[in-house]
Amino acid sequence: MGKDKKKDKGHVRAVPPPAPQDAHERNPGMPLQLDWVRDVRINRSAVERRAATIPTRRSVKKEWQAAWYLRAIACTDLTTLAGDDTPGRVRRLCAKARRPVRQDLLDAMGVGDLDLRVAAVCVYHEMIPTALDALEGSGIPVAAVAAGFPAGLSPLHERIKEVEASVAAGAEEIDIVINRAHLFTGNWQAMYDEVKAFRQACGDAHLKTILATGDLQLLRNIARASLVCMMAGADFIKTSTGKEAVNATLPVTLVMVRMIRAYLERTGHRVGFKAAGGIRSAKQTLGYLALMKDELPRDYLEPELFRFGASTLVSDLERQLEHFVTGRYSAEFRHPLA
Repeated sequence: MGKDKKKDKGHVRAVPPPAPQDAHERNPGMPLQLDWVRDVRINRSAVERRAATIPTRRSVKKEWQAAWYLRAIACTDLTTLAGDDTPGRVRRLCAKARRPVRQDLLDAMGVGDLDLRVAAVCVYHEMIPTALDALEGSGIPVAAVAAGFPAGLSPLHERIKEVEASVAAGAEEIDIVINRAHLFTGNWQAMYDEVKAFRQACGDAHLKTILATGDLQLLRNIARASLVCMMAGADFIKTSTGKEAVNATLPVTLVMVRMIRAYLERTGHRVGFKAAGGIRSAKQTLGYLALMKDELPRDYLEPELFRFGASTLVSDLERQLEHFVTGRYSAEFRHPLA
């Protein structure tokens, strides 16, 4: 790197290429245990105090921060779920998924051989063929939202058919949203039965269940819904559709992650976590990554078990990495998403 001090600091010593992870058994689910669900208690003030300390207690700087930003990119589901989506937009999104950070920046950081790509591309059913074509040979899976997204209020047989259709079209991951009415009426059996039916409809495709936490009012409701979805066989539990007024937050994440840990301790089965909606800046990712590192085993920092769901996040991560390398911020328009 010569004598250029700004370039010298660009070496990211903390980021080897992600090693392949040992395959873990999918969560097979378990019979619904209503006593466990009803016994859940959440101390809201304690959760909020704990969550508030995470961004300050676990600060990372310089090359370590750049390393965590690279990890965040690898764990991102790059998403477009707009009413005006077009094949052209999806193709541009997929191009970004293949190469989320410019090669010259990776070279300057000393990780030019890093096979960096996002975890998945998430689209509506209509755009699955376009995404599959644009991602061919990349190894990046296509995820599709289904089951009456984002409200989950269409007839159950139609929601199941949506899941089956998206799997048949080639989606390897399916993001469904729960029917929140079951939660508010205390009909846990109905929620369990529906999620179990979606899991069966997925076949080999992985099922992510969206709780729409901004609509659930109480942290206790979020904890209970998390447990029910895991018991029904969900591969991931996910915070939000991105359409609610309040989406992913650290307190909500802490509650869901603690439920994942409790389920792991009781059953031995790993369930992934996806923070989605409202995560737009690189700095926000550090709190979520630190929380996962504190609360769960090391493999929960891999895309097999942890995801960000975002549309613009990757662009800001790349912009921050450019600042790390050059010491300057480029204009935001130089980092368009799609």
